[in-house]
Amino acid sequence: VQLQASGGGLAQAGESLRLSCVVSGGTFSSYVMAWFRQAPGKERESVAGINWSGSSTYYADSVKGRFTISRDNAKNTVYLQMNSLKPEDTAVYYCAATYGNFVVSSNDMNYWGKGTQVTVSS
Repeated sequence: VQLQASGGGLAQAGESLRLSCVVSGGTFSSYVMAWFRQAPGKERESVAGINWSGSSTYYADSVKGRFTISRDNAKNTVYLQMNSLKPEDTAVYYCAATYGNFVVSSNDMNYWGKGTQVTVSS
């Protein structure tokens, strides 16, 4: 199973970016998908997660109301729409996948992408 994230870049505070993660191999429609991020000098943290059907989602408190996770099972792709970006959103963003229960924690994810850099200037 391979995960390829894209869509990162440089944005100014208040702007938007959309991340995409394409999954190849395995059965995408059965996976719980999630986004994590890691800022310099900080531990990796969960950002958002979505269950296999898209009927359940999770958001970290720091991004609630600003970020939206979604998925397209026909395209084997999960998205993270990031609005009203803040400088503190600057990090490398990783997509990850797991199977089974809807959990969003680093230790429970089975597959990881390489990450995409998001930089937000003030």
